[in-house]
Amino acid sequence: MKSKELRERFLGFFEKKGHKIVPSSSLIPTDPSVLLTTAGMQQFKEYFLGKPSPYGKRAVSCQKCLRTSDIKAVGDESHLTFLEMLGNFSFAASAEASGEGGASYFKEEAIRLAFELVNSKFQIPNSKIIVTVFGGDKEVPRDNESVRIWEKFGFSEKKGNLTFTGRADNFWGPTGLEGPCGPTTEIYFGKVELWNLVFNEYYQDEKGKLSELEQKGVDTGMGLERLAMIVQDKNSVYETDLFSPIIEEIRVRGGTGEGQSLIREERIIADHIKSAVFLISEGIFPSNIERGYILRRLLRRALRFGKLINLPKNFLIPLAQKVIEIYRDVYPEVKSKETDVLTTIQNEEEKFEKTLEKGLKELNKLERIGRIERIGISGELKIFNRVNAKAAFDIYQSYGFPLEMIQEELAKRALLVDKKEFEKEFKEEFKKHQEISRAGAEKKFGGVGKEANYESAKLHTATHLLHAALRQILGNYVKQMGSDITSQRLRFDFSRAKKLTPEEIKKVEDLVNQKIKENLEVKKEEITYEEAISSGALAFFKEKYPARVTVYSIGDPSVPSGQVFSKEICAGPHVKRTSELGNFKIIKEESSGAGIRRIRAVLK
Repeated sequence: MKSKELRERFLGFFEKKGHKIVPSSSLIPTDPSVLLTTAGMQQFKEYFLGKPSPYGKRAVSCQKCLRTSDIKAVGDESHLTFLEMLGNFSFAASAEASGEGGASYFKEEAIRLAFELVNSKFQIPNSKIIVTVFGGDKEVPRDNESVRIWEKFGFSEKKGNLTFTGRADNFWGPTGLEGPCGPTTEIYFGKVELWNLVFNEYYQDEKGKLSELEQKGVDTGMGLERLAMIVQDKNSVYETDLFSPIIEEIRVRGGTGEGQSLIREERIIADHIKSAVFLISEGIFPSNIERGYILRRLLRRALRFGKLINLPKNFLIPLAQKVIEIYRDVYPEVKSKETDVLTTIQNEEEKFEKTLEKGLKELNKLERIGRIERIGISGELKIFNRVNAKAAFDIYQSYGFPLEMIQEELAKRALLVDKKEFEKEFKEEFKKHQEISRAGAEKKFGGVGKEANYESAKLHTATHLLHAALRQILGNYVKQMGSDITSQRLRFDFSRAKKLTPEEIKKVEDLVNQKIKENLEVKKEEITYEEAISSGALAFFKEKYPARVTVYSIGDPSVPSGQVFSKEICAGPHVKRTSELGNFKIIKEESSGAGIRRIRAVLK
């Protein structure tokens, strides 16, 4: 079975069992405590906490996910950064829930459905399956209920096809700083983890304390790539139809001989270019912070491994095109954003080429800080060479080298021996950098403060109109990447790979002026962050928002709620009505970095 059929069989199976098929959510989650969507349950998180589900008690999805926690393992047979997570979900169940008639279900039906699908629909024989169950600890008891259920299907500790593991392996969650979590039972095909069934029985707070949930829930996750590897009888996920076109293109470019086994570098490049395509299609562009840094890190790792196996210049472009071919029918956004994807990748490659040589020269200049210690029983003298973490951080910040690349290059020069100490110092410098960046962000994007004069308030309101106009004219992929307001002008940075045409600039300008003439009301309200996001308000610098936020909506008060022109979370000053702004004029449109455009505008 091809991956397309596997996807359809999974969704179709659970649809027949009373589950509502829910489309994949964005890789950019609404949860401010996490940067990226890493699991299928994230878009359903609030329904496990008691909020009524618009999909009923049962849902099923194929969710695009991106994880970097296992990035060092990428290149083996089964680890990836981008993956599709197949999952079925049951909300608001009691511990005794049977799941009959489309209602909630818990462990009994969750395990029965999983076994039926794996065994009969995907034809994976029992003899190849091993299941694991949570063995218990001081806080959570052993999951004897799951053991009892598995025994009905021929699995037991005595037979050797059921084993117990601890918290690290068979307890999942929460996503983010707090949330629902619980013990798991996992289905393995040999040594490969195939399907994780999570039984959300607890809530973990920010301090790590567990409390029992009144309503239980089921959250499962099975990687499509691993399922394809097993069903297609391949040795690794990279040999499935989800990767083979990319791998073939790498080998064409690299001149690899036929019949040769895949090498780690080829696998890493194939994985990373796939992740990059999906991140860019979501409006994320390379930078040195947050999601942009993750994208830059992935692209530059791919470029670096490409150099190691002597791939030609611009080799990532045809690989990105293969990714788009594979996923265009399932995730249309990768095709609709193809121009932005290819342009961004090309720009980043060119930028990396220019900075690589300079950065390596700077690494050679780093000062050795020697330390001599006696080690071992014999008291042998050993010299530890390390470098100033601040100097290394400056290279990271200036040249965009991923941390592991800096470590590897320093190791080649005998400049780094004590990696743990270096990482500790590096993290401290990074934390300082984040605090400085956040303080600057609060000054620039949190408003001009109580001392703000009337002209600044007008420009602040105009910035909201500009943001909304850009999204309406260019597309909802446009995201605010930065802003700066003085009493004379506004500067607005946004995600966009290519230059705006004169026609596009005029359309944006005209739309802003149209909304000014309509004399729209600027409404202010204070609500919780969750309420703001669920109502459609745009957010920027999510990590700094408090529990309650200020939301500004710009629109005609007579229209139904939700049909406003602009709605954003913002702490800055604003005027009461748009007619106070006068005339809006864009005075300059320019590049502000790879994948980022900048507009400067004034009010006359």
